[in-house]
Amino acid sequence: MKLLLCTLFLLGSFSSLAEPMQPQAAIMAKKASQTLLTDIVNHGQGLVAVGKYGNILTSKDAINWQQAQVPVNVLLTSVFFIDDQLGWATGHDATILHSQDGGLTWQLQNYQPEVDKPLLDILFFDNKNGIAIGAYGLFYRTTDAGQTWQSEFQSTLLYDEDVEFLEELKQSDNDAYLNEINAILPHLNQVTFYQGKLLMVGELGLIATSEDLGKTWQRLEEIYPGSFFDIKVLNNGQWLVAGLRGNVFFSEDEGVNWLTIDTQSQSTVNQILVTETGALLSANNGVYLHFENKEIVKKQHADGKALLSAVKHNKTIVFASEVGIQVQESK
Repeated sequence: MKLLLCTLFLLGSFSSLAEPMQPQAAIMAKKASQTLLTDIVNHGQGLVAVGKYGNILTSKDAINWQQAQVPVNVLLTSVFFIDDQLGWATGHDATILHSQDGGLTWQLQNYQPEVDKPLLDILFFDNKNGIAIGAYGLFYRTTDAGQTWQSEFQSTLLYDEDVEFLEELKQSDNDAYLNEINAILPHLNQVTFYQGKLLMVGELGLIATSEDLGKTWQRLEEIYPGSFFDIKVLNNGQWLVAGLRGNVFFSEDEGVNWLTIDTQSQSTVNQILVTETGALLSANNGVYLHFENKEIVKKQHADGKALLSAVKHNKTIVFASEVGIQVQESK
């Protein structure tokens, strides 16, 4: 998961439900742009940000923001647009939302509070085919633009000893087996699509790749035992991965070998924004890092609030943060 792992769980709707629960619409609020926002994208014709209480905001200029009407009020965690019209957002209670008008209006495609897990990232390969990932290995796939979503158990992410354990458990206690497969996989935090290959990161040092759109996975050798929250391929072909306690690594050979980057910070890195010459990393405690030529330049917001995501808009960087939208002059 991305930043504020504990916060995401605490703010989400994590409760035991005796009866199916109907979604409640997000409340329209004057200060929605000043509350927790977890992700932001620039789809080419405008900006879209998502966050707390089901808030979804849109803007053309990064100054004036309009709150969209949203059919759920759960914490939203990620937003993705395949073009300037078609977009999807994920959140707690296995929520998936869809927009066909650039983020102005949203329809509910998936809502399962009984699953008791958040979805943390979503990615589409084209207008029809996409995946959504989340806590404890939660993984959904669609082939019809999200009209239907199918759950998949990614067994190729298991270690050999886990495979053996599950096989034995399945033979002896099927109920226990079904419970175990809902918790045995690590949290899947973020996924990237690059030149036909998927790159995914998560809890417990997970870095994995897939060459068949996520049907099977290859785990890379562990380089750090803590959580990673983002992975990106830079314009020069380098892979950059970042996560807990300011840990950042880069690879020049597609993940075979990794070098540690000194970030001059222990602030958790939540998101990587690829720039023309490198990357901008958004982190906790108001920290943001410019990565260029294998070196980091550390910057600091005075308010010390967590920066969860960033996009470039004209000559500015627009952050989704713990306290809403923040705008910074571009480097």
